Amino acid sequence: MEGLSSLGINLPSLIAQLIAFFVLFGLMYAVAYKPILRMLDERSRRIKESMDQARQLKEQTTKAEAEVTKQIEAGRKEGQEIVARAMRSSEEVRQKAQQDARQEGEALIAKARTEIQRERDEAVTEIRKEFADLAITAAEKVIDRSLDKEAHRDLIDKVLSETKPKQG
Repeated sequence: MEGLSSLGINLPSLIAQLIAFFVLFGLMYAVAYKPILRMLDERSRRIKESMDQARQLKEQTTKAEAEVTKQIEAGRKEGQEIVARAMRSSEEVRQKAQQDARQEGEALIAKARTEIQRERDEAVTEIRKEFADLAITAAEKVIDRSLDKEAHRDLIDKVLSETKPKQG
């Protein structure tokens, strides 16, 4: 006991500070860490679903191209005149199917990207808000007095926006 006090360490104060630290750590873990992980898992699931839809669309395009190829082969066997007509119509069908599939795929990917960006922006905004509230609450607990929450939230938002990474 004398060894600690000779180093300038007050044991009861040290124990109280350790307890406060672990309580605050537990609160941060329950309030911020777990919800953020849940949100990120949900976003990953949505991204995976979007990628699965894009893959299915690609498979459908491949099947449509295979079907067009079969039609071309059948047209060749029917004769020279029928071959010419079948080739023109099958080529038009294939191009139209490809164009439609491409347009639909691009629209789906654009929609998924827009949705992902919107959800990311919402998540960042929510995390910032929760962080600001949590920081103010933690500061109130430590200082044991009430702070002007709005003024501090504005200050924290300003600092976060200044340190926000640039998006490309």
